[in-house]
Amino acid sequence: MSHERIPMTREGYEAKKNELDYLMNVQMVEVTKRIAAARELGDLSENAEYHAAREDQGMLQAKINELKSELSRAVIVDPKSLPKDTVVFGAKVTVKDLDNANSAEEVFVLVGPGQEDPLNNRILTTSPIGQGLLGKKIGETVEITVPSGTLHLKVIDISF
Repeated sequence: MSHERIPMTREGYEAKKNELDYLMNVQMVEVTKRIAAARELGDLSENAEYHAAREDQGMLQAKINELKSELSRAVIVDPKSLPKDTVVFGAKVTVKDLDNANSAEEVFVLVGPGQEDPLNNRILTTSPIGQGLLGKKIGETVEITVPSGTLHLKVIDISF
């Protein structure tokens, strides 16, 4: 379990908090009712409904614990307060892949948990690419190890 701080925007924090409330006050209540109803059916050793409900409860509790942990480590970041010439949380970074001269420039937006959308290049600051780009300035080159190999990216532009 990691204890590092997690940068989030106010919106990202509120979205996680709402999700936690829903899981605890709606879904957990439902699962608890299912367990009680299944228990009334008698023999628990043969009771598939009971075991399924208990398993769902365990998975739900794990998700609740994870959200509570993330929220407890959240640091609300106001993007306006961050440096404009360095890759930081909330930055939109344009990069060029130096290993592939024909590739188009790519743009990544560094976001916090709950706001990631890898298909649209909204990546977590804690992801390998996010970690590699953090702290870099325009013109700097970075080498990033990802599951598929090593990327050599040059920072072309930073915007917000």
